[in-house]
Amino acid sequence: MSENVNEINTKPKRKNLEERFENWLNRWPKIHALYVKYEEIITYLVVGGMTTVVAWTCKFLANLILYKGAATHTSVETGILTFIDWTAGVIFSFFTNRAYVFKSDAPMLPEAGKFVASRISTLFLEYLCMLVLDTLLGINFYIATFITAVLVVIANYLFSKLIVFRKKDSVGENSSDE
Repeated sequence: MSENVNEINTKPKRKNLEERFENWLNRWPKIHALYVKYEEIITYLVVGGMTTVVAWTCKFLANLILYKGAATHTSVETGILTFIDWTAGVIFSFFTNRAYVFKSDAPMLPEAGKFVASRISTLFLEYLCMLVLDTLLGINFYIATFITAVLVVIANYLFSKLIVFRKKDSVGENSSDE
């Protein structure tokens, strides 16, 4: 029994995903330098893409289940689908943005409150865009969703960067690496 414990303790520690990515990226110094320079934007886009997959999967499944995959909707149906999309996206994106994009170590509860408040404002933006594109103009639901997503992603990044995960220096003012 003690031999098994010693074997476990002597095994080399596995690198986490970030360390493995960093080692892989070091093979290309110029690309690595660009990544370091634009890391926050690149990781935001990757996390945003993953958030979009999560949110849209929930939205499209709800559309299939509730409305038999309809391509256009009433304003109430649009509201329900938008809220489902938004809720899934907010839950997923808060934790991934906090950990991987903005690498925040600030108290979670105040950040969560600011994050949800900022996302409520973009929920209204999303609903308004979907209402105009899908319901009023009759643009295909999936095309309207894509167009709306571009606007919402830009607004969400600005809110997260400038309000929610804002880094402070020792004096209490905004610090900037740019």
